[in-house]
Amino acid sequence: MRALILEEFDTPLVLKETDKPVAGPGQVLVKVKASGVNPLDLKIRDGKAAHARSELPAVLGLDLAGVVEQAGDDVTGFAAGDEVYGLTGGVGDLQGSLAEYAAVDARLLARKPASLSMRQAAALPLVFITAWEGLVDRAQVGPGQKVLVHGGAGGIGHVAIQIARARGAQVFSTVSPAKTESVEQLGAVPIDYTTTTVEEYVARHTGGEGFDIVFDTLGGAVLDASFSAVRTYTGHVVSALGWGSHSLAPLSFRGATYSGIFTLLPMLTGRGREHHGQIMREAAALADTGALVPRLDPRHFTMATVADAHAAVESGTAEGKIVIDVEE
Repeated sequence: MRALILEEFDTPLVLKETDKPVAGPGQVLVKVKASGVNPLDLKIRDGKAAHARSELPAVLGLDLAGVVEQAGDDVTGFAAGDEVYGLTGGVGDLQGSLAEYAAVDARLLARKPASLSMRQAAALPLVFITAWEGLVDRAQVGPGQKVLVHGGAGGIGHVAIQIARARGAQVFSTVSPAKTESVEQLGAVPIDYTTTTVEEYVARHTGGEGFDIVFDTLGGAVLDASFSAVRTYTGHVVSALGWGSHSLAPLSFRGATYSGIFTLLPMLTGRGREHHGQIMREAAALADTGALVPRLDPRHFTMATVADAHAAVESGTAEGKIVIDVEE
């Protein structure tokens, strides 16, 4: 099969012929149709993601959508011809999705939403699982709550808005002026973080009480601001990038709660993989009812032009998720 190989960190991926994998016990052999590109893929490529380092030589690509070619021993629920998707590899010793075939743990997979194309499905796994783990698993978002999503126009953020709204919450989102319309279209109330202080938007939108849930997708100073924006006693801050050093005093003074999210843990440790498959089934259900629509960049990239796809992500010029068409 053809695959893109990372031979050394901080070097371009090389398109090569390599051995086609075989589905082992508990695995499914998938013919890959599309591979979503995430900023994390680029950090792994450059050797700047110690928490997600791959063993070289490596095939990168976290998100996958494709068709089952063969189910291995002990696999139930999948058969040849099934269209599937999931967050399946590209970290540790797990082969990624930038290859024509991948043998993946069946527990990480779900059937692709019937309403979405392969490209749309490949855009969802990492961002949806991250958003679901934060909003649903940790914060238990529900009807009547006020939810603040930082970076609502981004990959995780635009999915988080849709999850929170589907579960009955009123959603607000910090956003740059250029991206205001994109979050309004998703049903969130935009907050221009360039002209409005935390104190001002907390007073304006919550009467000074704070938001029931604050979802940080950016880390750093944004996580610090989240601690000052959450509701006293019952509020919950969740972050996908809580890796820095932060003062917990603003959170403690409110008696509020903080949860961190490490989406890659099941892939790296083998623990909790069934839950990732379950979350992918939740995503499919939302998509097929029209409550979840991923935003894709209109440009098409192939394995031969993966460097251009990575450059589009690095430059910040993408208008939605970048997806590689593995099968042209």
